Amino acid sequence: MATLREDVDNLFNLAFGRFRGAPSEPEIDSQFLEGWFPAVDIYEDNDRLSVRAELPGMKKEDIEISLHEGFLTLSGERKAEEKREGAETYRSERWLGRFHRTISLPCAVVPDQIKATYTDGVLTVSMPKAEEAKPKQIPVTVQ
Repeated sequence: MATLREDVDNLFNLAFGRFRGAPSEPEIDSQFLEGWFPAVDIYEDNDRLSVRAELPGMKKEDIEISLHEGFLTLSGERKAEEKREGAETYRSERWLGRFHRTISLPCAVVPDQIKATYTDGVLTVSMPKAEEAKPKQIPVTVQ
């Protein structure tokens, strides 16, 4: 349900602009105007959050990751390949240029233990949950 609500909110925000009092997610407005942003999947288990982003054709040096006040930001630039001399572009559908994607994390994470890997065009950011964010088992006592 949360994902459905987020998708509907994003659709309305893109179509009609922000409503007064709506939570601010700056990437929605800026990405709509700037061009492209990578598709992401966000996974959560008992111990960690994982974000996977599709960034095909990029070099790891062109990818930046930051964490600030519960928001994970992925940014970077996909650069154009070399131009072919004497050839005209027949079709160009791939997005080039800068991207910026900010993701609101659903719980606190341990910043010093975040790991990022980039394999086959997929960036994976693994973030251990902070102890206070992990589920706690509460024993039941009989009296």
